[in-house]
Amino acid sequence: MSTDQSASLADAPISSSSTTSQRRWFAVFSIALGSFAFVTTEYMPVGVLPKIAADLGVTPGTAGLMTTTPGLIAAISAPMLLLAAGRLNRRSILLLLSVALVASNLVAALATNFATMLVGRALLGISLGGFWTVALGVSGQIVAEEESAKASATIFMGITLATVIGVPLGTFIAELSSWRVSFFATAALALAALLMQATLLPDLPPRAAARLADFGRMLTRGTVMRSLLLVALLFGAHFCAYTYIAPFLEDNASLGATWVTALLLGFGVVGFMSNFVASAFVTSHPRLSLFAMTALVMVALVALPAFAHTHGAVVAGVLAWGIAYGAIPLCLSVWMQMTSPKQPEAASALFVSAVQTAIAAGSLAGGVAVDHAGATGAMHLGVLLSALGLAVLASFATTRRTLVSVLEE
Repeated sequence: MSTDQSASLADAPISSSSTTSQRRWFAVFSIALGSFAFVTTEYMPVGVLPKIAADLGVTPGTAGLMTTTPGLIAAISAPMLLLAAGRLNRRSILLLLSVALVASNLVAALATNFATMLVGRALLGISLGGFWTVALGVSGQIVAEEESAKASATIFMGITLATVIGVPLGTFIAELSSWRVSFFATAALALAALLMQATLLPDLPPRAAARLADFGRMLTRGTVMRSLLLVALLFGAHFCAYTYIAPFLEDNASLGATWVTALLLGFGVVGFMSNFVASAFVTSHPRLSLFAMTALVMVALVALPAFAHTHGAVVAGVLAWGIAYGAIPLCLSVWMQMTSPKQPEAASALFVSAVQTAIAAGSLAGGVAVDHAGATGAMHLGVLLSALGLAVLASFATTRRTLVSVLEE
């Protein structure tokens, strides 16, 4: 065999391997596009709520059910859908959930009364819980194991982009035309994600069919219960304060609408970057990562009310908060996967349920705090919940090797 022929044969596997790797990452990006579409749809009513309320003949308070309904249903549907899925190929499930997302947007766009709108939002909740459970569970199957944290970070990227770009874009479309066109636009976005997934997703057979007994066993483990409490406290801490950040910036910090918009955009941008930076070290230093990011949230939530009249400090506080929260969802997702490495989907289902419940409860608790002590009260409550989260975190082992063995017990 000639030297040239040998070189050609040696190069072929490398080229083939490179092509396969690229295709798998495109598959991950198709799921990230799906997460962008899901989160944009979930928070779409926030920016157009008054318009929808007026058109469908309900009060703004009643219209708020459009945001709480999907979250609460997602908390229930995450484990239920996983149990119902059994040994179905996860590729097929992701495609079906993307179809349901398209349908949810179309029902909302065509709704002539509020009851129909809630049907569309309920359909979103069902598909939302299943999507996050399956997407986070299979991210490690699509790429090499050592790249699983980066794959999860890419999927979480869709959440950040939806917050930074998706929701404001939907509001902008509604201003140019109507809120119905905004939902048609998100339906088109969901359809694009569906087509991309249908083209790129590989076969994703389940590693094991989830059973009710599996959840029962997981919930009897102290490490799993403490981990779920950690997830609930840290997400609750964020949403009890962040839900009311705009009133704080306007009333306490005396900033105009342009500044508020710019700061919220900056919050999302730095969070987007932080999410990817965290993917480089969260797997090797999970406890330290969570401790550092939670401590930074606490510093920001203490500093913002204390220096509310110093605009430079407010800007620094909001950006520091954005950096911290940008990494926390990924850190907590990886943490939950470490508790049950042999049952990643079940761990993801419990993670999604805890997150959705914490978002609803945190926002509600923050609202009570705001009613009694203003937006500053909601931030102080966020500090308290973060401190409780750190106390739970401190209850785990200190070294990574010991921590991993404890989490898997």
